[in-house]
Amino acid sequence: MPPNACCAACDAPGFDTVDVSDFDALVAEYGPAIQRVAASYERDAGLCEDLVQDMLVAIWKAWPRFRGDASPRTFLLRIAHNRGASHAMTAARQPRQTSEIPDMTSPDGTALDAAERQEQADRLLDAVRELPMGQRQLVTLALEGLSYAEMAEVLDISGNLVGVRLNRARKALTEKLSVERHA
Repeated sequence: MPPNACCAACDAPGFDTVDVSDFDALVAEYGPAIQRVAASYERDAGLCEDLVQDMLVAIWKAWPRFRGDASPRTFLLRIAHNRGASHAMTAARQPRQTSEIPDMTSPDGTALDAAERQEQADRLLDAVRELPMGQRQLVTLALEGLSYAEMAEVLDISGNLVGVRLNRARKALTEKLSVERHA
């Protein structure tokens, strides 16, 4: 992607203060995590891509203010989660249309295994999306491999509170998945 080509908003005034090579390196390293965070907030593929772009623009704008008090990873994920939470609250107020589920049948056994793994991942993601916002954020960050301290920093809560809430979130997620499995 050429410099400043991520979206039209990057051509707006004030975007020339960020070193594009630094931003490109950040996106290369943390882009997949940002996409996974966005997917935990948005089911629709098109809207999810819009959310990713919104997160990237917010990160682009905030990056010049990065002082190194946190790791770049927690700094970026905090911005992504804040955008995701705002998106989810806005989306909750708007009626949604459901999209069709594509047919994923395949005669190839390997492709079928991949489809089954994808189905399991989709069930997990759907169950995560059904969690209350605070639990959803913690589970998503835990799935990204953040430590309790990093989660506390991203969400601006204490490490002890992370542990308590994450245990509750895991229990709720386990219950959702077990109910779905037996249904």
